[in-house]
This record gives sequence, structure tokens and C-alpha cells, in this order.
Amino acid sequence: MKRHTAFHETRAALEAGEATCEGITRQYLETIEKGKRLNAFLAVFPEQALGRACAVDRKLAGGTAGRLAGMVIAVKDVLCVKNERVTCASKILKNFVSLFDATVVRRLEAEDAVIIGKTNMDEFAMGSSTENSAYGPVLNPVDESRVPGGSSGGSAVAVAAGMAHTALGSDTGGSIRQPASFCGIVGLKPTYGRVSRYGLVALSSSFDQIGPFANAASDAARVLQVIAGHDENDSTSARMPVPDYLAALDRNIRGLRIGVPREAFIDGLNAQVRTALERVLDRLREGGAVVEEVSLPCSEFVISTYYILMTAEASSNLARFDGARYGYRSSGARDLTENYVRSRSEGFGAETKRRIMLGTYVLSAGYYDAYYLKAQKVRRLIQEDFLNAFRRVDCVCMPTAPTTAFARGEKADDPLEMYLSDVYTVSANLAGVPAISVPAGSDDRGLPIGAQFIGRQFDEATILKIADFLES
Repeated sequence: MKRHTAFHETRAALEAGEATCEGITRQYLETIEKGKRLNAFLAVFPEQALGRACAVDRKLAGGTAGRLAGMVIAVKDVLCVKNERVTCASKILKNFVSLFDATVVRRLEAEDAVIIGKTNMDEFAMGSSTENSAYGPVLNPVDESRVPGGSSGGSAVAVAAGMAHTALGSDTGGSIRQPASFCGIVGLKPTYGRVSRYGLVALSSSFDQIGPFANAASDAARVLQVIAGHDENDSTSARMPVPDYLAALDRNIRGLRIGVPREAFIDGLNAQVRTALERVLDRLREGGAVVEEVSLPCSEFVISTYYILMTAEASSNLARFDGARYGYRSSGARDLTENYVRSRSEGFGAETKRRIMLGTYVLSAGYYDAYYLKAQKVRRLIQEDFLNAFRRVDCVCMPTAPTTAFARGEKADDPLEMYLSDVYTVSANLAGVPAISVPAGSDDRGLPIGAQFIGRQFDEATILKIADFLES
């Protein structure tokens, strides 16, 4: 695939008068129109985007433009944009219009970014392939017969196909990193609490985190610099100082200690993915990094632990969509109980209903202790695994996904096989630590492979530094 221009080159052209934000925005709008078959967008904002681009051009001319002036950004349709629909790719929210901006949207626009549209996704962020959208699947621009990953597949495709400079996604168990891997771009999940979740429609409140997709680590760093930081509207956002992420990209990794978990090389790991990861490790050694083996003993429990806890939280979060207050309401109900049943049965898709039922089951009387409480205890052990590893190393390296992008429909009838797509990504969400997926070559069919780096809490700078070094 064509490698797209990094934002610093675009900004230089804007400041030199060689380009305009309006012209750049028009180009992206044309690319979106030409690529409609990919189904990456659920809504595009041409008038708003062009109006904002013209205003940014005036600021650039006057020397008052913000840090992201000229950057065109797409946002996953799980984030609120004032006066625009937020559907979460679900029939149940088909006509719901947000009354406010998510904090991340407000912060991006305060720095003069241009929001170009809302991207397609798995319904309520439940999926690993973006095949579960009520508005149809998203196609992978590398090979349109393949999935782009999920649940933030539309955002990944928007960046990979040149429809936006960058895009925002949400990552609950790998929903930024896995599609970044499948589409051959950079995808960053920050530390839990680093970025405000205000205005994000929750899937699983103790796992969800908003992060950027980009074609370059420097672009991901620029976006994170703007959206990170404490927010009074989100009690889970951390009061931690936000470092200068761009300054950390000095491409000097000499002396960094990188751990490779022995548990990462499982039977289901594709041989070409393994070879690509080994090549990445060789490059890091050549750059002066120290690569050593570490152990994450609870790795075999991450999928079961994640899917118990995530579905439990999802079933609680989605209880509000009942057909009574807002969202889809069935027209054939004869009483309140039937209204609840019919509205939810007709409004939710199959995967969403599957997870609601599983979550309700593990929280039910008689099963809470056996499943949910035990999973919480294992989650703590998984966190301890990472704490122990980080006493020896600065970050952990493993594949982003066990395979490259699989064919559309290949895993649709096997939920467990689909869930195993997240085997390498969910541990970072369970532990609440930052992780990034970076391009690591491709397989013999030209499908992208991703390498994942997981860092200490609030140390996004180190994993961004490694990503930037690998780009060099």
C-alpha cells in the first residue's frame, strides 16, 4: 500500500503557503467518496469540515493556529460530536443525536484539528472484525476480501486508505491495535486513565480507552499530546502530568531493555508472524536495545478472564437501552414488558445480544462468585505479572495478533475462534497499561503484520520512541 504523508510534512507545506487546509480537506473528502465501497464511514461532515478548514487557514495566515492546524481526523462512531448522530453502529441508536462533544473531540478542535466524519465499527464495539455493524461490514483496503479487524475497523481503514491524517478509536481488548495490525498502520492504546472517556459510549468501563490511529508514530504522539490529561468530567481520568511525547522521539533506544514473554509463542501463532517479530527484535538489537526473555505466567487465562469481566460490564452498561427513554422503540409492543423485550431483541444485533446474555449470566445469583469474582482475582494476578516483568525490562514485545487479516465470514459462525483473535491484546487492558501496534512487514500474500509493544503505566513515551525508531 501507498505510504501516506506524515503530518509534520503537511504542516510545513501549510506554513510555507504551498497548501491550504481547505484544499487538503477537499482531497480527503474526494478520497472518502472514491472509497465508499470500503464502508469506512457512517457519517461524513463536508460542510462543517470545509467551514472549519477555512477558519484554520485564516488562523495560519495570522500566526494563531493551534498545534493540530491542518490535521484532518476521523472519529469512531462511539464518540459524541455535538449535533451529530452517535449510533455505535447499532439500530437501537439509529437516530440518536448528541447534545455535547466528547472531551477528546473538544480538545482536538481547540487545537484546530478538522473532524471530517464518524467511522464504522462493530456494534457497541463488540467484535474483532467490523462485521457486526448494523450498517454493513468494513472492507480492508489492502485486500477487500479480508476484514480490517475490529472493533475500530472503520477508523483503521480511514487512515490506511488515505481518508484522514489520523483517526480516533476505542480499545477495550485490542480494538485499536488489532485493526492497526491488519491494516498496516500505527495504533496506540494509552494507559487506562490517561485520556478522558467523557463522551465515549461505554462498552466496558474499566477497560475502555480512547487512542489514535496514524501512519507515523509522530502523528500518534501529536494526537495523544492533545487529548491526554485529567478531565473533571471523568473521575477515572488520572491527575498525571502529560510529558512531551514528540521530544521523546529521538530514535535512541540504546540500553532499553525489551522483554519477550516465553508464553507469546503459542501453537496458534502463524509462522510468518513469528518470523516478522523475530526480524523486529533483530532490528532493536542492532539499535542497541537489550532483548531478553520474561514470563507472564497467567497468559493462558487472559481470554477467559477478559470475556467474563467485559461481558459483565457490557450487560450493565447496555441495560439503559430499553426502548423507553431514547433510542429504538418497537412499534408492536402491547405493554411495558413486551416493549423492553421487543425493542432490545429488534434493536441489538446477534453479537451484542450474545455478550449481554453471557454478562448477565456471570453476574447472576449462584454464579457471581464462581465466575465474576474469580475473574477479578485473576485480573489482579495478570497485573502482578506485568509489574514483575517491568522490574527487569522497560517494555514487553509480542505479536499484535496471531494471524494476518482473515477472510470476511471466516470466523463469523465461531465466536470462540473470533475471540481468540484478541489473545495478545487483552492483557494490556486487563493490566491497564499502554500498548502500541506498529507495522512489522507483511506475509507472502502481502497482508500486513503488526508487532506490539506494551509499556509501564503512563509510559507511552517509551513505546512511542520504539515505534518511531522502527520507522526509521
